[in-house]
Amino acid sequence: MALNNSQPPYVNPVVPFSGQILGGLQDGLKITLMGTVLYNNGTRFAVNFHSGPSDNDIAFHFNPRFEEGGYVVCNTKQNRSWGTEERKMHMPFQMGIPFELCFLVNSCDFKVTVNGNHFLQYSHRVPFHRVDTISVSGAVNLSYIGFQNTRAAPIQPIFSGVQFSQTACFPPRPRGRKPKSPGVWPANTAPVTQTVIHTMHSTPGQMFPNSIIPPVVLPNPAYPMPFFTSIPGGLYPSRNIFVSGTVLPSAQRFHINLRSGSDIAFHLNPRFDENVVVRNTQINSSWGSEERSLPRKMPFTRGQSFSVWIMCESHCLKVSVDGQHLFEYYHRMKNLPAINSLEVAGDVQLTHVQT
Repeated sequence: MALNNSQPPYVNPVVPFSGQILGGLQDGLKITLMGTVLYNNGTRFAVNFHSGPSDNDIAFHFNPRFEEGGYVVCNTKQNRSWGTEERKMHMPFQMGIPFELCFLVNSCDFKVTVNGNHFLQYSHRVPFHRVDTISVSGAVNLSYIGFQNTRAAPIQPIFSGVQFSQTACFPPRPRGRKPKSPGVWPANTAPVTQTVIHTMHSTPGQMFPNSIIPPVVLPNPAYPMPFFTSIPGGLYPSRNIFVSGTVLPSAQRFHINLRSGSDIAFHLNPRFDENVVVRNTQINSSWGSEERSLPRKMPFTRGQSFSVWIMCESHCLKVSVDGQHLFEYYHRMKNLPAINSLEVAGDVQLTHVQT
């Protein structure tokens, strides 16, 4: 079975929430949660990774508690019995403030980051391959749960004639255990409108004998390109916009624009021919000064899927790519409610848009 690199996100899931992790946890899988801790709705929330829909066996219990100055409890439950707690006496979350929480599965542990900063590591106490469900409960509101396979190799178009030099290697599953059926998606999951076809083994005599056929990027009828949509009510502090898709294998550039009429309040422009992400504003058909510097390398890759999260604050836009904070863009147009439309164009195919 190929590694899952295209599970659609859960968008605006209702808490308490429980959802499948298609294919189960795998080495290199990153799960990103975006949301806000609620005021006056309890003092705790929890994220659980477990086997099946019940909570009898929880491989990883991540439990922030806003008590005694704030701390986070981590634990494992086996056969309905909790193990020894691990406590981190630090609280990285703030009530009423949006957060970005990432869990990266490694062969020996979970690595947890909050708002782009490393927070803790939790060593596996049970085989992580058994885990196929994530659940969230408590005083939290969620806007997004996304999945990314960080070990995935860049994909190539099938018509390019490029052949992989070696077969793919996947982490082993315990013997005697059959892969679970994906089953039925919960009602509150995002529409399954993917644009990437999974890889499969070819048979002798096909175009790529004894190799893996690379995925094909196909048009998604739900998101014609260029794509335009409204932002009802315009921007305001705490407003979130999500754009996910796949960069075309031969991409040169694409852009995401937040517009106010004919003006562009925010222009996000990955350029693969220059290996840079340009940000700018256009008013009265005149561009301002470009912003190009980044704290890390180019986050977009030709042939790879991506997820962009734009969070509006009173003074700036905070932009994250694939669950990691990338930069802040200070508002050049101050009338935020007038910024009320989204445009995406260029060498990209969209899989999900939320305004």
